[in-house]
Amino acid sequence: MSLPVVRPIKRVLIANRGEIALRIQRACSQLGIETVAVYSNADKDLLHIEQANASLCIGKPAASESYLNIPAILAAASATAVDAIHPGYGFLSENADFAEQVEACGFSFIGPTAAVIRLMGDKISAISAMKKAGVPTIPGSDGMLSNDAQLNKQIANKIGYPVIIKATAGGGGRGMRVVHDESELIQAIALTQAEAKAAFANGDVYMEKYLQTPRHIEIQVLCDGQGHAIHLGERDCSIQRKHQKVVEEAPALGINQQVRQEFGELCAKACVDIGYRGAGTFEFLYEAGNFYFIEMNTRIQVEHPITEMVTGIDLIQAQLEIAAGKPLSIKQDDIQLKGHSIECRINAENPQSFIPSPGTVTRFHAPGGIGVRWDSHLYQGYTVPPFYDSMIGKLITWGSTRNEAISRMQTALSELVIVGISTNQPLLQRILEDEGFREGGQSIHYLEEKVLK
Repeated sequence: MSLPVVRPIKRVLIANRGEIALRIQRACSQLGIETVAVYSNADKDLLHIEQANASLCIGKPAASESYLNIPAILAAASATAVDAIHPGYGFLSENADFAEQVEACGFSFIGPTAAVIRLMGDKISAISAMKKAGVPTIPGSDGMLSNDAQLNKQIANKIGYPVIIKATAGGGGRGMRVVHDESELIQAIALTQAEAKAAFANGDVYMEKYLQTPRHIEIQVLCDGQGHAIHLGERDCSIQRKHQKVVEEAPALGINQQVRQEFGELCAKACVDIGYRGAGTFEFLYEAGNFYFIEMNTRIQVEHPITEMVTGIDLIQAQLEIAAGKPLSIKQDDIQLKGHSIECRINAENPQSFIPSPGTVTRFHAPGGIGVRWDSHLYQGYTVPPFYDSMIGKLITWGSTRNEAISRMQTALSELVIVGISTNQPLLQRILEDEGFREGGQSIHYLEEKVLK
């Protein structure tokens, strides 16, 4: 293997907004790295812009004309002489064309290579790669479904009902449809293909066994692209609504150290096999003691803080060091999980109807105390725009035990004051008080079937 090319990073363009942009800005600042903020003209009052060394408006409020506008972002990078671009999560973070163009323009992309993003961005190729790496997958069609109705029925019968039809380019809960018997199958395939084509410009779909009561467990990895990879334990993200995570925690209940080590090592090995670089997350469905790979997120995750809280590792700083060509400075033996951490996503939305609630924050108070972390761009007087995702902050707690982390979260939620807009704070308080949540280990259907019914 040739020696890595070390490319010092002195200035980073943050190609994102909101809390993750501020999180990246802070990590850069602590490493002595200058930052450039880009923003839409609806976001001129974002908190990280004040802290950045330079800032540029790159377009109109619509994401397609700003945060998804590749030429505008690259032009801003050139104008401000940055060394690297950090995409955060969402927007262009898993766009292989963007990663490719960033590198072609002479900047470092803080993430994996375009080839790896493409490999893992397509569900079928990702599943194939994981099978080769020895990572267990869900029984399925082993490839894209054709328009042969009879063949598709045969595949479903072999897998066994219920099955789920998924878009190969899907994500965020879109492009999926559960089928309980043969009479529904052909129409479900056609509908999912049409939905996928409209949402992702790719109508390809595949089929898998539908697991009835799984948990959503994911494993965090770091890989330097030089043959070294480590895993940092798992997160349980099973408290979901419409496939959107609401509450996450680390570590997951019921996963013993031997199993954690076994599957963590499998994921680390898979990273080396596919030539991965940076921070990544392997997502699994976990049922009856078995892990089944579903996808890999080739970026930093929204819920990364809970892993940081139980490991003490700054994942954004690790991303920056890897992008600069440095080998991993952390060894697997250095990773020790300590205590328990919980994250609640704070959304600007009606807690009953879940309709977004943009508007001006007229009063704000952030919670504090031992074991409490508040990741947010919110402040009194800030106007939440209607153009983007409704998440406005993440409340994270740590405790030496899960019960302590829950208790601190309940206190923190009661201290959090956001007036002027509606938030999902009441729902989060209900979840934390729920007996089933406090027992732990609930399936991905628990929130909708037991708490929200």
